Amino acid sequence: MIDLLIVGAGPAGLGAAISAAEYGLKVYVIDEFVKSGGRLLGQLHEEPDGKWVNGIAEAQKLYERAIGLGVKIQCGVSVYDLIKLDNGWCVYTTDKAIESKCLLLATGASEIPIPIPGWTLPGVMSVGAAQVMGNVHRVKPGEKGIIIGVNVLSVSIARELQLCGVHIEGILLPKQSLLSGDAADPEKMMESLLRLSHLAPSPLIRFGGKWVSPKLGARLYPKNGFKMWDIPIQLRKTALEILGENQVKGVRIADITATGEVVPGTEKVVSADFVCIAGGLTPMSELAAVAGCTFCYVPELGGHVPMHNESMQTNVDGLYVAGNITGVESAKVAKAQGTVAGLAVARELKALVDRADEKIEEAIAGVKETRRKALIQFQPGIEEARRKLHREFYENSDGKTEIGVL
Repeated sequence: MIDLLIVGAGPAGLGAAISAAEYGLKVYVIDEFVKSGGRLLGQLHEEPDGKWVNGIAEAQKLYERAIGLGVKIQCGVSVYDLIKLDNGWCVYTTDKAIESKCLLLATGASEIPIPIPGWTLPGVMSVGAAQVMGNVHRVKPGEKGIIIGVNVLSVSIARELQLCGVHIEGILLPKQSLLSGDAADPEKMMESLLRLSHLAPSPLIRFGGKWVSPKLGARLYPKNGFKMWDIPIQLRKTALEILGENQVKGVRIADITATGEVVPGTEKVVSADFVCIAGGLTPMSELAAVAGCTFCYVPELGGHVPMHNESMQTNVDGLYVAGNITGVESAKVAKAQGTVAGLAVARELKALVDRADEKIEEAIAGVKETRRKALIQFQPGIEEARRKLHREFYENSDGKTEIGVL
């Protein structure tokens, strides 16, 4: 039986593997993708200081560090079941069953689809799929694209697609419906957009992001939108239908009011050979549910998340979580959480004894500092939401060790 099995070879999983292996634990990491790195693999962006971040290179560094510490990493396998044993866990994969003393779920997040007419046509994909095609496989998703959904994810990936040589005709909202929800609300999406204003190349947009309220911003937003990196971001236009027969040919769009109603007589067709749908991200927590975790619905974290504390412990013995399964944040935050989880497992298995609590407290402080410095915040109020979640964990726990509660 191994010491720690980690499901997910992204920044959280690799970060945990490294910190646990540094204390001599026998660690095994599995991932359904053919290559380790998770969300890092699709990332390519410029930091405010002008430094370029190549996610593939960052993932390779983590992989090499983990392998150097004796961590076993197996990709291309999926988990379909897991059960709690008296002395650990048994995880059933498409390759074999693996028994482990402790289990860490670092399964990340999945994209939220927004169904609109024509969304099953060839050439329609999630914005994350387009990111992987361009940055991982070096294949353009098309030459001219439209992104439906204005949020932190769509704007940042639009820039990455542009760097791949793809022309983005515009980023606009989906039509209002029961399924599109807040994604079709100009005011709600204006709030999301303002959290990206510090990245804009235009001084006007950066200034407006500091002082304009979402409600006022949606009302004053120009009909043809603003441009970031020469990409039109259009909060006053909506996608009514994706057009084509055997392949995407274009999108039928229309102007909308500040509250999202379609303006009659403004419909037109914009040509495109691919369309990305960007509905945001939500924690991928199915395995945590199978394991018997208690869940809490936290909108600021992206939806339902498994109950856990600052040490990334869940309410199920020997089960830990880290990364976007705990709430949607940046890859850097995910890696920092993984470090905490790896240390916590090492403490539980008595591999980390000297200054154990102090080292974990320092790692928890590192997560908070990483979050504070994050280039992108996917939702407002993340820190306060996490404090409430942690307090609720302890109020409903059976005496687990309390560390770092504010």
